Amino acid sequence: MYRILSKEMLSPAICRMKVLAPRVAEAARPGQFLIVRTDEHGERIPLTISDYDADEGSVTIVTQKIGASTREICALGEGECLEDVVGPLGLPSEFVSMSDAELEGRRYIFIAGGVGTAPVYPQVKYLKSRGVSVDVIIGARTSDLIIYRDEMAECCDNLFICTDDGSEGFKGNVTAMLEKVVLEDGRRYDMAVAIGPMVMMKFATMTAKRLGIPITVSLNTIMVDGTGMCGACRVTVAGKTRFACVEGPEFNGYDVDFDEAMRRQGMYRSEEVEADHKCRIR
Repeated sequence: MYRILSKEMLSPAICRMKVLAPRVAEAARPGQFLIVRTDEHGERIPLTISDYDADEGSVTIVTQKIGASTREICALGEGECLEDVVGPLGLPSEFVSMSDAELEGRRYIFIAGGVGTAPVYPQVKYLKSRGVSVDVIIGARTSDLIIYRDEMAECCDNLFICTDDGSEGFKGNVTAMLEKVVLEDGRRYDMAVAIGPMVMMKFATMTAKRLGIPITVSLNTIMVDGTGMCGACRVTVAGKTRFACVEGPEFNGYDVDFDEAMRRQGMYRSEEVEADHKCRIR
Protein backbone atom coordinates (compact mmCIF):
# COMPACT_ATOMS: atom_id res chain seq x y z
CA MET A 1 0.00 0.00 0.00
CA TYR A 2 1.20 3.49 -0.87
CA ARG A 3 0.13 6.30 1.45
CA ILE A 4 -1.01 9.64 0.07
CA LEU A 5 1.08 12.29 1.82
CA SER A 6 -0.79 15.28 0.44
CA LYS A 7 -3.62 16.08 -1.93
CA GLU A 8 -4.52 19.30 -3.71
CA MET A 9 -7.16 20.12 -6.31
CA LEU A 10 -5.46 22.23 -8.98
CA SER A 11 -8.84 22.75 -10.64
CA PRO A 12 -12.28 21.17 -10.16
CA ALA A 13 -11.20 18.26 -12.37
CA ILE A 14 -7.44 18.04 -11.79
CA CYS A 15 -5.93 16.54 -8.65
CA ARG A 16 -2.30 16.56 -7.49
CA MET A 17 -1.12 13.92 -5.01
CA LYS A 18 2.22 13.30 -3.35
CA VAL A 19 2.58 9.57 -2.66
CA LEU A 20 5.07 7.77 -0.44
CA ALA A 21 7.00 5.39 -2.71
CA PRO A 22 10.70 5.47 -1.73
CA ARG A 23 12.06 2.94 -4.22
CA VAL A 24 10.21 4.58 -7.11
CA ALA A 25 11.38 8.04 -6.06
CA GLU A 26 14.98 6.84 -5.87
CA ALA A 27 14.95 5.53 -9.44
CA ALA A 28 12.65 8.06 -11.15
CA ARG A 29 13.88 10.27 -13.97
CA PRO A 30 12.13 12.95 -16.10
CA GLY A 31 9.93 11.53 -18.85
CA GLN A 32 9.03 8.29 -17.08
CA PHE A 33 5.63 7.16 -15.83
CA LEU A 34 3.92 5.02 -13.20
CA ILE A 35 1.11 2.47 -13.14
CA VAL A 36 -1.38 3.21 -10.36
CA ARG A 37 -4.27 1.12 -8.97
CA THR A 38 -6.73 2.26 -6.32
CA ASP A 39 -7.51 -1.27 -5.07
CA GLU A 40 -6.94 -4.93 -5.94
CA HIS A 41 -9.75 -4.87 -8.50
CA GLY A 42 -8.87 -1.46 -9.90
CA GLU A 43 -7.87 -0.61 -13.45
CA ARG A 44 -4.19 -0.08 -14.21
CA ILE A 45 -3.82 3.66 -14.87
CA PRO A 46 -0.60 5.01 -16.44
CA LEU A 47 0.31 8.45 -15.04
CA THR A 48 3.39 10.43 -15.94
CA ILE A 49 5.61 11.37 -13.00
CA SER A 50 5.05 15.05 -12.20
CA ASP A 51 7.81 15.33 -9.61
CA TYR A 52 9.93 13.13 -7.34
CA ASP A 53 11.96 13.58 -4.18
CA ALA A 54 14.40 10.79 -3.35
CA ASP A 55 15.21 12.24 0.09
CA GLU A 56 11.54 12.35 1.08
CA GLY A 57 10.78 9.10 -0.75
CA SER A 58 7.84 10.64 -2.58
CA VAL A 59 6.54 10.85 -6.12
CA THR A 60 3.94 13.31 -7.34
CA ILE A 61 1.13 12.41 -9.73
CA VAL A 62 -1.45 14.63 -11.38
CA THR A 63 -4.76 13.05 -12.37
CA GLN A 64 -7.55 14.52 -14.44
CA LYS A 65 -11.09 13.23 -13.90
CA ILE A 66 -11.95 11.87 -17.33
CA GLY A 67 -13.39 8.44 -16.52
CA ALA A 68 -14.39 6.04 -13.77
CA SER A 69 -10.89 5.02 -12.68
CA THR A 70 -9.44 8.52 -12.62
CA ARG A 71 -12.45 9.68 -10.57
CA GLU A 72 -11.72 6.90 -8.07
CA ILE A 73 -8.10 8.07 -7.76
CA CYS A 74 -9.16 11.67 -7.20
CA ALA A 75 -11.74 10.59 -4.59
CA LEU A 76 -8.98 9.33 -2.28
CA GLY A 77 -7.81 11.68 0.45
CA GLU A 78 -4.64 12.50 2.35
CA GLY A 79 -3.68 9.60 4.61
CA GLU A 80 -5.47 7.01 2.47
CA CYS A 81 -3.56 4.54 0.29
CA LEU A 82 -3.25 3.43 -3.29
CA GLU A 83 -3.04 -0.32 -3.76
CA ASP A 84 -0.20 -0.18 -6.29
CA VAL A 85 2.34 2.35 -7.54
CA VAL A 86 4.59 0.58 -10.04
CA GLY A 87 7.52 2.21 -11.74
CA PRO A 88 9.36 4.06 -12.93
CA LEU A 89 8.40 2.74 -16.37
CA GLY A 90 9.31 3.85 -19.87
CA LEU A 91 12.51 5.49 -21.01
CA PRO A 92 13.78 8.73 -19.46
CA SER A 93 13.90 11.87 -21.58
CA GLU A 94 16.79 11.84 -24.04
CA PHE A 95 18.58 14.78 -22.40
CA VAL A 96 18.99 12.81 -19.14
CA SER A 97 21.77 10.78 -20.75
CA MET A 98 23.47 13.80 -22.34
CA SER A 99 26.73 15.09 -20.91
CA ASP A 100 27.23 18.62 -19.63
CA ALA A 101 29.31 19.34 -22.72
CA GLU A 102 26.46 18.19 -24.99
CA LEU A 103 23.91 20.33 -23.13
CA GLU A 104 26.09 23.42 -22.87
CA GLY A 105 24.66 26.34 -24.82
CA ARG A 106 21.48 24.55 -25.85
CA ARG A 107 18.10 26.29 -25.61
CA TYR A 108 14.88 24.34 -25.07
CA ILE A 109 11.26 25.39 -25.54
CA PHE A 110 8.57 23.29 -23.84
CA ILE A 111 5.00 23.39 -25.11
CA ALA A 112 2.52 22.23 -22.47
CA GLY A 113 -1.18 21.72 -23.10
CA GLY A 114 -3.66 21.39 -20.23
CA VAL A 115 -2.81 18.58 -17.80
CA GLY A 116 0.29 17.89 -19.94
CA THR A 117 1.86 20.78 -18.03
CA ALA A 118 2.41 18.45 -15.05
CA PRO A 119 4.91 16.08 -16.75
CA VAL A 120 6.65 19.06 -18.36
CA TYR A 121 7.54 20.41 -14.91
CA PRO A 122 10.12 17.76 -13.84
CA GLN A 123 11.82 18.02 -17.23
CA VAL A 124 12.16 21.79 -16.97
CA LYS A 125 13.29 21.50 -13.35
CA TYR A 126 15.93 18.91 -14.30
CA LEU A 127 17.32 20.93 -17.21
CA LYS A 128 17.58 24.08 -15.12
CA SER A 129 19.47 22.11 -12.45
CA ARG A 130 22.04 21.39 -15.15
CA GLY A 131 22.30 25.00 -16.25
CA VAL A 132 20.33 24.70 -19.49
CA SER A 133 18.29 27.63 -20.83
CA VAL A 134 14.59 26.71 -20.88
CA ASP A 135 11.47 28.59 -21.97
CA VAL A 136 7.95 27.24 -21.44
CA ILE A 137 4.62 27.82 -23.16
CA ILE A 138 1.54 26.75 -21.16
CA GLY A 139 -1.80 26.68 -22.95
CA ALA A 140 -5.35 26.02 -21.78
CA ARG A 141 -8.90 26.87 -22.78
CA THR A 142 -9.26 29.40 -19.95
CA SER A 143 -7.17 30.77 -17.07
CA ASP A 144 -8.97 28.56 -14.53
CA LEU A 145 -7.39 25.52 -16.20
CA ILE A 146 -3.79 26.75 -16.06
CA ILE A 147 -1.78 24.54 -13.68
CA TYR A 148 1.81 24.69 -12.36
CA ARG A 149 1.96 28.41 -13.15
CA ASP A 150 4.08 29.42 -10.13
CA GLU A 151 6.19 26.26 -10.01
CA MET A 152 7.12 26.60 -13.68
CA ALA A 153 7.94 30.29 -13.37
CA GLU A 154 10.49 29.46 -10.66
CA CYS A 155 12.52 27.07 -12.81
CA CYS A 156 12.34 28.40 -16.37
CA ASP A 157 13.88 31.47 -18.01
CA ASN A 158 10.68 32.70 -19.66
CA LEU A 159 7.10 31.55 -19.12
CA PHE A 160 4.49 32.28 -21.79
CA ILE A 161 0.83 31.77 -20.88
CA CYS A 162 -1.82 31.50 -23.57
CA THR A 163 -5.55 30.87 -23.32
CA ASP A 164 -8.12 30.22 -26.02
CA ASP A 165 -10.48 32.82 -24.59
CA GLY A 166 -7.84 35.42 -23.74
CA SER A 167 -8.62 35.32 -20.02
CA GLU A 168 -4.88 35.24 -19.25
CA GLY A 169 -1.78 35.98 -21.28
CA PHE A 170 -1.76 35.63 -25.04
CA LYS A 171 -5.14 35.02 -26.68
CA GLY A 172 -4.70 31.99 -28.89
CA ASN A 173 -3.29 28.48 -28.87
CA VAL A 174 0.19 27.19 -28.14
CA THR A 175 1.19 26.91 -31.80
CA ALA A 176 0.37 30.58 -32.39
CA MET A 177 2.41 31.41 -29.30
CA LEU A 178 5.35 29.36 -30.58
CA GLU A 179 5.26 31.21 -33.90
CA LYS A 180 5.15 34.53 -32.05
CA VAL A 181 8.16 33.92 -29.80
CA VAL A 182 10.24 32.65 -32.73
CA LEU A 183 9.16 34.84 -35.64
CA GLU A 184 8.23 38.08 -33.84
CA ASP A 185 10.41 37.97 -30.72
CA GLY A 186 13.38 36.42 -32.51
CA ARG A 187 14.04 33.67 -29.97
CA ARG A 188 16.14 30.70 -31.10
CA TYR A 189 15.73 27.14 -29.87
CA ASP A 190 17.72 23.97 -30.45
CA MET A 191 14.92 21.65 -29.33
CA ALA A 192 11.21 21.74 -28.61
CA VAL A 193 9.29 19.33 -26.40
CA ALA A 194 5.48 19.11 -26.59
CA ILE A 195 3.29 17.29 -24.05
CA GLY A 196 -0.49 17.48 -24.00
CA PRO A 197 -3.52 16.43 -26.04
CA MET A 198 -2.63 14.44 -29.14
CA VAL A 199 -4.09 16.99 -31.54
CA MET A 200 -2.08 19.75 -29.85
CA MET A 201 1.13 17.76 -30.24
CA LYS A 202 0.32 17.13 -33.90
CA PHE A 203 -0.02 20.82 -34.70
CA ALA A 204 2.90 21.79 -32.45
CA THR A 205 5.02 19.36 -34.46
CA MET A 206 3.82 20.81 -37.76
CA THR A 207 4.62 24.32 -36.52
CA ALA A 208 8.04 23.35 -35.16
CA LYS A 209 8.89 21.69 -38.47
CA ARG A 210 8.00 24.87 -40.39
CA LEU A 211 10.23 26.81 -38.01
CA GLY A 212 13.08 24.33 -38.36
CA ILE A 213 13.05 23.23 -34.71
CA PRO A 214 13.49 19.52 -33.83
CA ILE A 215 10.69 18.38 -31.53
CA THR A 216 10.05 15.54 -29.08
CA VAL A 217 6.49 14.50 -28.13
CA SER A 218 5.19 12.25 -25.35
CA LEU A 219 2.64 9.59 -26.31
CA ASN A 220 1.63 8.71 -22.75
CA THR A 221 -2.04 9.37 -23.54
CA ILE A 222 -2.41 6.20 -25.63
CA MET A 223 -1.00 3.82 -23.02
CA VAL A 224 -3.25 1.31 -21.22
CA ASP A 225 -1.40 -1.66 -19.70
CA GLY A 226 1.98 0.04 -19.50
CA THR A 227 4.07 -3.08 -20.17
CA GLY A 228 3.71 -3.59 -23.93
CA MET A 229 1.61 -6.73 -23.49
CA CYS A 230 -1.84 -5.34 -24.36
CA GLY A 231 -0.74 -3.68 -27.59
CA ALA A 232 -3.05 -0.69 -27.14
CA CYS A 233 -0.17 1.77 -27.38
CA ARG A 234 1.04 0.62 -30.81
CA VAL A 235 1.90 3.59 -32.95
CA THR A 236 3.71 4.06 -36.23
CA VAL A 237 6.95 6.02 -35.84
CA ALA A 238 9.18 6.52 -38.89
CA GLY A 239 7.19 3.83 -40.70
CA LYS A 240 7.71 1.20 -38.01
CA THR A 241 5.39 -0.10 -35.30
CA ARG A 242 6.53 1.03 -31.88
CA PHE A 243 5.11 0.50 -28.39
CA ALA A 244 4.81 3.80 -26.53
CA CYS A 245 5.00 2.29 -23.05
CA VAL A 246 8.25 0.34 -23.46
CA GLU A 247 9.99 2.16 -26.33
CA GLY A 248 8.79 5.62 -25.31
CA PRO A 249 6.77 7.42 -24.22
CA GLU A 250 8.83 10.10 -25.98
CA PHE A 251 9.51 10.06 -29.71
CA ASN A 252 10.72 12.34 -32.48
CA GLY A 253 7.56 14.28 -33.34
CA TYR A 254 8.46 14.47 -37.04
CA ASP A 255 8.23 10.67 -37.25
CA VAL A 256 4.92 10.06 -35.43
CA ASP A 257 1.75 9.12 -37.33
CA PHE A 258 -0.55 11.32 -35.23
CA ASP A 259 -3.71 10.49 -37.18
CA GLU A 260 -3.26 6.79 -36.42
CA ALA A 261 -2.50 7.58 -32.77
CA MET A 262 -5.68 9.67 -32.46
CA ARG A 263 -7.76 6.86 -33.95
CA ARG A 264 -6.24 4.46 -31.43
CA GLN A 265 -7.22 6.79 -28.59
CA GLY A 266 -10.88 6.26 -29.48
CA MET A 267 -10.77 2.45 -29.48
CA TYR A 268 -12.28 2.03 -26.00
CA ARG A 269 -14.48 5.13 -25.94
CA SER A 270 -17.78 3.25 -25.55
CA GLU A 271 -16.41 1.13 -22.68
CA GLU A 272 -15.04 4.26 -20.98
CA VAL A 273 -18.39 6.04 -21.23
CA GLU A 274 -20.23 3.03 -19.79
CA ALA A 275 -17.78 2.66 -16.88
CA ASP A 276 -17.94 6.38 -16.13
CA HIS A 277 -21.74 6.26 -16.07
CA LYS A 278 -21.70 3.39 -13.57
CA CYS A 279 -19.19 5.28 -11.41
CA ARG A 280 -21.39 8.41 -11.31
CA ILE A 281 -24.56 6.57 -10.28
CA ARG A 282 -23.00 4.55 -7.43
